[in-house]
Amino acid sequence: MPTPEDELYDAWERCNVMVISWITRSVSAQIAQSTIYIDNAQELWQDLKDRFSKGDYFRTFDLLQEIHSIRQGDRNISSFFTDLKILWEELESLRPIPSCLCQVKCT
Repeated sequence: MPTPEDELYDAWERCNVMVISWITRSVSAQIAQSTIYIDNAQELWQDLKDRFSKGDYFRTFDLLQEIHSIRQGDRNISSFFTDLKILWEELESLRPIPSCLCQVKCT
């Protein structure tokens, strides 16, 4: 964020407001209401990331149990693999978003 005296400040502010608008219009009204006083797009994004990247530990445990106990049974291989892939993808969606911990940040 440039300082208010910087000539790029007005352009930055317009972009910031536009990004905030995009984000708030893409979430539910209840979530948008809870973030109404955040006036920086980066802070808004961080707030949403912190709120929703926790994952559901109980669901993760249940998915791991399902994956380890799934059997083909009477299903054909295509149906079995599709069911297994659904479980893998749901498990992947619950994993936390990785963040760089390196001294020199990754690019």
